[in-house]
Amino acid sequence: MSLIPDCKFQCANTTCLPFINVITSNVRNCQVACLTQSQCRAATFHRSTSNCELFSDMLNQNENMLADVDATSMNIVSGTRFPPEPTTTSTSTTTSSTSTTTAIPSEYYVKSFVVTQRMITRSDEWTTTGNMSVVREYHTASVLANGSVLVTGGGSSAALNTTELYNPSTGIWTMAGSMNTARRLHTASTLANGLILVAGGWGSSAYYITSAELYNPSTGTWTMTGNTNISRCCHTASILANGPVLITGGASSSGVYLNSAQFYNPSAGTWTITGRMNAARQFHTASILASGLVLITGGYNGSYLNTAELYNPSTGTWTIAGRMNTARQYHTASILANGLVLITGGYNGSSNYLNSAELYNPSTGTWTLTGNMSIARYSHTASIIANGSVLVTGGLSSSGVYQNSAELYNPSTGTWTTTANMTIARELHTASVLANGFVLVTGGVNSGVYQNSAEIYESI
Repeated sequence: MSLIPDCKFQCANTTCLPFINVITSNVRNCQVACLTQSQCRAATFHRSTSNCELFSDMLNQNENMLADVDATSMNIVSGTRFPPEPTTTSTSTTTSSTSTTTAIPSEYYVKSFVVTQRMITRSDEWTTTGNMSVVREYHTASVLANGSVLVTGGGSSAALNTTELYNPSTGIWTMAGSMNTARRLHTASTLANGLILVAGGWGSSAYYITSAELYNPSTGTWTMTGNTNISRCCHTASILANGPVLITGGASSSGVYLNSAQFYNPSAGTWTITGRMNAARQFHTASILASGLVLITGGYNGSYLNTAELYNPSTGTWTIAGRMNTARQYHTASILANGLVLITGGYNGSSNYLNSAELYNPSTGTWTLTGNMSIARYSHTASIIANGSVLVTGGLSSSGVYQNSAELYNPSTGTWTTTANMTIARELHTASVLANGFVLVTGGVNSGVYQNSAEIYESI
C-alpha cells in the first residue's frame, strides 16, 4: 500500500456515519473487516477504544482507506473528518521508488496493504480474528453459500454437539443450533441444496456413531437423517458428481478398521452400501478427480499404507491406483489446477514425521516425488489459494514440536517457499478458503492446550 500525504477527506453526504461499528483487536483486523465488506469505502480504527468504523460513503480519495488514530486525534466537524495539520516532513523509500511525503500523526493507507508504523511492506501475513466460543480439535469447518463458516463438534476431553458460525465481515462468532449427537472425528459435506450433512464420528462415551444429521443454514436447525449402515469415525466423505456423498473406510471400534464404503442419497435421505475398498484404512484421504473417479490414498490399518485406489461411481467398483513412494497417514491431498493430486507430509511410525511430497497423475496412473517441504509435519492442513499455490499450515513435527510455520507449494516449479508464521502453533485444526480468498484457520491443539483461537491468512 502507499502512504497518502496530507489526506483530509470529506464524506459525500452530511451525516458521515459508519454503516457498522466493529470491535477489533488491532488496526490490521480493522482493515480485514473493511476488505471483507464490498460496500466499505473507508475505515477508521480508534486505538483507545478498539472501535473500528466502516464507511460506505464515497470519499474524495480513490479506493478504500484506513486511518489508524487515537480517539482524540480524529476530529468531526459538520460531517468532515480530518486529521491534525501536518507537522513534519520525511522521506519514504520503498523497493520500487523513492518519494517525499508529508508525515501526519494519523496514517492513511490504500486498500490491499500491510500496516506498519511509517513503513509500508507488501507481504503475506496472518492476523488474529475472533475466538470461537469453545475449544475444539477434530472438528469440521464448512463454508456456506452466504460466505459464513460453520464449525461443528470436535472438542477436547469430550466430544461436543455445539456448533458456531463465523462471519467474515465482522470477524465475530455466534453459536448456531446444537447437533442432536455430540461427535468428533466426523465428516461434514455441503450438499447441492445448501444443507450440511454431518456423518459418523466418535462420541462422548467412546462409542462409534452411526447417526447422520443435516444443518439448514436458512433456519439454523439440525434434523436427523438416515443412519449409516455401520458406525465409523476417521473416515472420508466425498460429494460425487450427481449429488450422492461417498463415505469410505475409517474405524468401527478399537482396532477394527474398515474397507467398507457407502453412499448417501440426499433426495431420499438413505444410505446404500457400495463396493469395498481393496484395503481397510483410516486417516486416509479422498480426492474427486476431473473424470469423476475418487482417489483414495494411504492411511493405517495396523500397518502404514502407501497403497492408492480408485472408486468408479458408475460401476461401484474399486481398482488399484499404484503405490505412493512413501506410506503415510494424517497427510493431505490437494487437486491442482493441472489435474495432478499433491500429497504432503504425514506420519508412518517410529517417530517418522514426513516432509516429503508427491504427485499422482490421473492420465498415467503414476506417482512421482516432488520437492520436499521445509519442515516435516502431520495433522496439518493444505489449502489451494487464488494463485494456484498450496498453503500448508501447522501440524506436529519431529520431537513432538507443534508448528506455527506455513509454507507454499508452487505447482509450476515443484518447489516450496516458507511464508509468514501463524500467530499460534497448532495441529488438528481446520483451514477454510473464504470467498475473498483469505484462509481461515480455527482451533486445534498446542502442547496439550486445546484452542478456541482463529486467524486469517492473506496472500499478497
